[in-house]
Amino acid sequence: MRQLLSVQRLAVLAAFLLIIFTTDSIAQNREKFVISAKAGGINAVTGQATVHGRGETDWQQLMVTDDLNSGDRVKTASDGRVEILLNPGSYLRVGGDSELELADNSLDNLELRLLRGVAIVEATGGDGVELNINISTPHTKLAIVRHGLYRLSVTPGDNTTELIVRKGRVLYGSSQTKVKGGNKVVFNGANVSVAKLTDEEKKKKNFDDMDSWSQDRAKTLARANRRITDRMMTSAFSSWRGFGWSGLGSFRSSGFWFYNPLSTCYTFLPFGYGWGSPYGGSYTTSIYYHPRIYSRPNSGAWPGSGPTGTTGTNGYPGGTTTGSPGGTTSSTPSVPVIPMGGRTRVDPDTGTRVIRKSMPDRP
Repeated sequence: MRQLLSVQRLAVLAAFLLIIFTTDSIAQNREKFVISAKAGGINAVTGQATVHGRGETDWQQLMVTDDLNSGDRVKTASDGRVEILLNPGSYLRVGGDSELELADNSLDNLELRLLRGVAIVEATGGDGVELNINISTPHTKLAIVRHGLYRLSVTPGDNTTELIVRKGRVLYGSSQTKVKGGNKVVFNGANVSVAKLTDEEKKKKNFDDMDSWSQDRAKTLARANRRITDRMMTSAFSSWRGFGWSGLGSFRSSGFWFYNPLSTCYTFLPFGYGWGSPYGGSYTTSIYYHPRIYSRPNSGAWPGSGPTGTTGTNGYPGGTTTGSPGGTTSSTPSVPVIPMGGRTRVDPDTGTRVIRKSMPDRP
């Protein structure tokens, strides 16, 4: 009897260790910051969701550790919801009974195709940053160009696409017609109708489960940013040699995706301060507030992009040269001076007063 109990206890212990090691292995594989090279990382999956890889014959179970490539399709059941990383700070959330194709996962030409169902885009962006999120449906083509909140609903049977722009700015069609926040657009065949959102449509009590889930995810991600510790930052960037401003493409003024193992998800890690979700949550942890990452001399973190190819004393372009041809090497790294006047402005799309997003000066 004692031998039987011992065997059972060993079996339970083995199963427990297997779960720990498996979870730890997944965390180690995901525990890294992501340079803004491509979109398509899966950040959350609930319910039933499958993926069809380009060139494959079968649909497979979609996992939270998957990264979509160009041409991959995602399909959800009625209870399924999926969160996909776009450019840093922007998320695509797919609702139930939906199907989506990631047509192009490059940030310079990011394109999504919503074939049916519902999708919400939460886009975070700095002042003056032109986003490049292209979305097509069977009835129209759109381009999200400003930070904000966007909801798309595609009903193939009714030959209809509905776009709700709660905040932000969208361009649609070959004429690049502009739609600002607070408007709803319905595409039905060759007909397009634009109307202001009614007071009832703006009220949160009229939000459905998909809207509520998207807002909850936004709160979770903002909280994950606040839970990033100095130790996580130091560990993630300890061996990083950088990629230069050109490696960030048109999004060099935003930031990184950063994996927080405590929250088991990627969150947005901006370069500067004053960034927040269009839902209202703030990304209070940023690269700026961790000067040790800035101040490693000769780290190559920010290769110079000036006419002489020089690099600043803190590895940031535009400072006193260190380790560059003909330059001097500083043994006392310094933190770059970043204007933090806290000035505000009025957002032309939302009418709300917001803090200007200040960034370190660059050439």
